[in-house]
Amino acid sequence: MGEQPIFSTRAHVFQIDPSTKKNWVPTSKHAVTVSYFFDSTRNVYRIISLDGSKAIINSTITPNMTFTKTSHKFGQWADSRANTVYGLGFSSESHLSKFAEKFAEFKEAARLAKEKSQEKIELTSSPSQESAPGDLQSLPPPEDVNGTEGERVRPTTPQPPEVRAEPSQNALPFSHSSPSISKHWEAELAALKGNNAKLTAALLESTANVKQWKQQLAAYQEEAERLHKRVTELECVSGQSTAIKSQKSELSRTAEELEEALKAKEEELESLKAEVQSANEFQTQRESLLLKLQETELRNRMLESRLGELEQRLESSLQERQLFRSSLRSLLELLDCKILELTELRDALARILESSGGGGGGSGSTGCSSS
Repeated sequence: MGEQPIFSTRAHVFQIDPSTKKNWVPTSKHAVTVSYFFDSTRNVYRIISLDGSKAIINSTITPNMTFTKTSHKFGQWADSRANTVYGLGFSSESHLSKFAEKFAEFKEAARLAKEKSQEKIELTSSPSQESAPGDLQSLPPPEDVNGTEGERVRPTTPQPPEVRAEPSQNALPFSHSSPSISKHWEAELAALKGNNAKLTAALLESTANVKQWKQQLAAYQEEAERLHKRVTELECVSGQSTAIKSQKSELSRTAEELEEALKAKEEELESLKAEVQSANEFQTQRESLLLKLQETELRNRMLESRLGELEQRLESSLQERQLFRSSLRSLLELLDCKILELTELRDALARILESSGGGGGGSGSTGCSSS
């Protein structure tokens, strides 16, 4: 019947970098089908995966192989016949567990098939060259592997933190609102925290390097003392022979090189001390910025309370002005009514005066002029 697929799944496929043997190299741009095949004629189990028409996995399962889970979504195994290590990144832990169970099952079946074939065919064969489980170095899975269709594996490259200049005290006008001021100071504080973390890591690394350099320095000093003793012994034994002179000059050059190396290490130590001092300065700046931020927040709260009071006063002033306008309008209306009444009264008096006769008119005219 030939080879038939007996189990299939989808995963991202990787191979170990042949030059470094430490890094993973993706062999598929997206998740592909990975299948177990069984050849009934030869009793052989194989893992095969195709990316288009290209076979990116063609691995025969042997009893010496071991499938290792290096994370909850990534597993690997070594194939000495292909002289490589395969890695698979799955979309979920359940898919990885199912693939690992099938690997163990088919590995046991391959072992039984091999034992049966050895019982039937008695011939000597060299031991398998597959790497033992202890020889496989478990490598960390590549980042951003989830086994979904169409995803690409991109190595993450850390970006250096952006160095931001310290703002002046009067950089923000008072017209800005409180949230914008807080966001600005929070951004500055986050940048300083990033710089502080970077400097702390550099300080720890520098401390480890200083310890290592001190050990190397002690070893160099011991070597120099041993070389000086050796020179003294050679001078006492052989006098001023040419060989001893050449050895002495060589040892002197070695001692000078060691002294130069010691000076270089001392200069590096001084530079590391300067970096530590700058880290302390950054810490001081961070604390001062925190104090400024607290002061700014307190001032913002005071300004907000004062703004609320001014708004209340403005609202009360508007209400008083509205009441005054309404009272003035009512007063004007009342005055208009009084003027209208006085006008009507004047007209009535004028009509009475006209109707009273001629003699009375002269006396009335005299009254108007006197008024």
